[in-house]
Amino acid sequence: MNFFTYIANNSMLILSSTLEHMQLTCFSIIIAVIIGVPLGILISYLSGLKKPILGCANVVQAIPSIALLGFLVPFLGIGEKPAVFMVVVYSLLPIIKNTSIGLSNINPQTVEAAKGIGMTRFQILTKVKLPLALPVIMAGIRISAVTSVGLVTLAAFIGAAGLGYLIYSGIRTVNNLQILSGAIPACLLALLVDFGASLVEKAVTPVCYKEPKKNKKKRVKH
Repeated sequence: MNFFTYIANNSMLILSSTLEHMQLTCFSIIIAVIIGVPLGILISYLSGLKKPILGCANVVQAIPSIALLGFLVPFLGIGEKPAVFMVVVYSLLPIIKNTSIGLSNINPQTVEAAKGIGMTRFQILTKVKLPLALPVIMAGIRISAVTSVGLVTLAAFIGAAGLGYLIYSGIRTVNNLQILSGAIPACLLALLVDFGASLVEKAVTPVCYKEPKKNKKKRVKH
């Protein structure tokens, strides 16, 4: 059977699997951002918590994803819950680290100027530090979002929905067309997520950080 014919015959299944994959990815990243950004802010102010929090995040990163899924099944069962939990914990490290780095690398003179005009610590954080650190924070979210697309694919091994189901079913039945019908959309989805995140990253970059456009000099012909 031709690959395009297979796609046409199973278009609804592929579309529904892609939407489920996107839903799981977005839900997991939102939770990771809600947890990771505050933790990054916390360790940027309380340096004593930096090593324990980053240490725990690093330990989780060292655990193989399949092993973590196997560990979670007895506690969370099979399906979407352990899949979301796995993606969230794997996504935390880039978000926490980039948030902390972004806040720590802000020019101290900028912070002093904010204090000089009477801003409180909360105002300095929300109106000065976070807007300036947003491009670095967004870079961490971008890394996590792209990585999570692949991680959600592995969740099919524990009964979660998504494009991984097509890949896993194709492997079991030795159906190359079914494997490709899951693998190709997953690759395209990862590229799309990366492109979308890059646009957001550029949009939140302050004007002072953007490279000035070079004026092109027109050559005068004598």
